[in-house]
Amino acid sequence: MATWTTPADVRAETDRLWTRGLLLACVLQNVIRAASGQTLAPGGTPQHGAQIQPPMAFPHRLRLRRPAPSELGSSFAAVRAWVRLLEAESRRQTGLGFDIEWEEINTRQLGRNRLPAALILPSLEDGLATIGRSADADRFAESAAATLSQHPKLAGWIARKPLVLLEQQADWPRILDVLTWFLAHPRSGLYARQIDVRGVDTKFIEARKVLLGELLDVVLPTHAIEHSAIGAHQFEPRYGLAAKPVRVRFRVLDPALAVAGLTDLTVPVSEFAKLDTAASRVFIVENEITGLAFPEFTDSLLIFGGGYAIDRLATSRWLHSRAVVYWGDIDTHGYAILNRLRTLLPQTNSLLMNRETLLAHRALWSCEAAPQIADLHHLNAVEQELYDDIRFDHLGSGIRLEQERIPFSYVCSAIRTLP
Repeated sequence: MATWTTPADVRAETDRLWTRGLLLACVLQNVIRAASGQTLAPGGTPQHGAQIQPPMAFPHRLRLRRPAPSELGSSFAAVRAWVRLLEAESRRQTGLGFDIEWEEINTRQLGRNRLPAALILPSLEDGLATIGRSADADRFAESAAATLSQHPKLAGWIARKPLVLLEQQADWPRILDVLTWFLAHPRSGLYARQIDVRGVDTKFIEARKVLLGELLDVVLPTHAIEHSAIGAHQFEPRYGLAAKPVRVRFRVLDPALAVAGLTDLTVPVSEFAKLDTAASRVFIVENEITGLAFPEFTDSLLIFGGGYAIDRLATSRWLHSRAVVYWGDIDTHGYAILNRLRTLLPQTNSLLMNRETLLAHRALWSCEAAPQIADLHHLNAVEQELYDDIRFDHLGSGIRLEQERIPFSYVCSAIRTLP
């Protein structure tokens, strides 16, 4: 009997209809039919134009694995037990659930016997009751109706992702209110903190950027969306909110050039781009402690790098007229960052990123977890040769020398040799 369809199999198959969203698609169609002004056009398309997949039809035929004719004689008692099990949990006995279609089989040995020929879910209500989802469907219908009332364009999104709406049901009224706020304040230029919606704070927005982005892309007019800004990390520019300013931290290495007596400052990129400094040299380092320990140096300042975020220096046009010195790790990503910096500031020189430094500190080498092997086109010949040796493992597998491992006395000696 283990290979024949059981009530548990019926529930499992019906549950798959639920997880695929097919049962809720039927619930949505009922909501649309009931919503004022949302009558269905031929093919299941509401008048507002959202493309909705036609739902599954009822009655719905379920899969049935039943005894083979040869099993009737050899396993007659098991077959009778199987039939009784299905009958006991059928709609006829429980009031909701699956119906059994019967066929009569007549054999010389056993005479006439009725066997299930098909299992049928007569209605959506029966399908929902089979898996105990009637209450969930009612909650979904309530949220879907509220959504169509406020934002009818979302009908197609609900049809594609009904389970997401149900998962977010507790927060859904606030989500709809956020969408309404954006419609009323397109490209507002405000911070998320300034969105004036009851029960909504910055954390609410931050935690739901992906979901809100999907919904805003549907409900907002195209002119209210910056389509070149993609992904949750660009939520603010995409929908016209003010973003937290990107900042640059720097140290003034010459006390004579201190800014109102301050030598360690962090400022927005836009303000750093306007920096009025007499410094003729700019160092850029990656490690924070290295930057803090860096010795004083005449006519110089130091920028705390930030890895590939080095692009934030692109608007600081004044850097083009300064001598720029970059010091990063001796590994593939260190050279990739140097390469990227040179696309912005071609005059950049490297510091302590040479073969002599690498070989002098062999005992301090570590392993680069995820090296890259991309071609870099802005390295000089000496740098390119060492980069090739590292990326192609000519000196060992994934070798790297992190800048903070180099003895400070060695660093100071190298800095003193600079012109």
